Amino acid sequence: MAKPQARELSVQRRSWVTKNMLRITLGGDALKDFPQGQESAYIKLLFPQESSDERPLMRTYTIRQQRPDEIDVDFVMHDEHGPASAWASEAEPGDKILVAGPGARKLISQDGNWYLLVADMTALPALSVNLENLPADARGYAVIEVRDEADIQSLTHPEGLAIHWVINPSPCPEGRPLLEKVQVLPALPGTPSIWSASEFGSMRALRQYLRRTFDVPKAQFYVSSYWKIGQTEDGHKQVKRRDSEEDTDAS
Repeated sequence: MAKPQARELSVQRRSWVTKNMLRITLGGDALKDFPQGQESAYIKLLFPQESSDERPLMRTYTIRQQRPDEIDVDFVMHDEHGPASAWASEAEPGDKILVAGPGARKLISQDGNWYLLVADMTALPALSVNLENLPADARGYAVIEVRDEADIQSLTHPEGLAIHWVINPSPCPEGRPLLEKVQVLPALPGTPSIWSASEFGSMRALRQYLRRTFDVPKAQFYVSSYWKIGQTEDGHKQVKRRDSEEDTDAS
């Protein structure tokens, strides 16, 4: 399969979604052949390094919203900026950036009798798209970890799906905040479809609990990590690859 094409896009505008979530809208002529319907798909932002001999740094983000000539990308802003959040914090209309993609969309299976979606702030854009794509009569829960009460968003979701916000100012390596909330939710009748994305430690804790608790077909079970405390994206990729191999061997 060919690698996703890199294209130069320009910043159209910036706006704060919540206290710690900054939205950058990208557009430009290079979007003319960009496929439509890519909300929740991932893209790679490319950041040149000082030496031209070094490969650009790549950081993965989610397309939150898409219009014919624009895409919205939401950045979780930290006190200590990585290359992507540092760029976003200073981005102004007209600034250029190379973007590769889109990659695959990771949408929750709609074959379940009910739905369980779990995410931290890094996965909130993808979870939000999933909620918007659920059938109107969907039932279940979405559990979302954010850093501050001011990061709670108004989300479009089916009336029968309850949203639970977990406030946690500091990442927990053991993933307790999300896990503890999920553990107290009463199961609904039938088999759920599960979609979960979060920090690596949280992912592992949730994966273990969800597998033990629910007998769910593989096609209805998506649990992934988007980052790892103390690791760069490249470091997280290596840890994630080893975990996937170990998980396959153990299953």
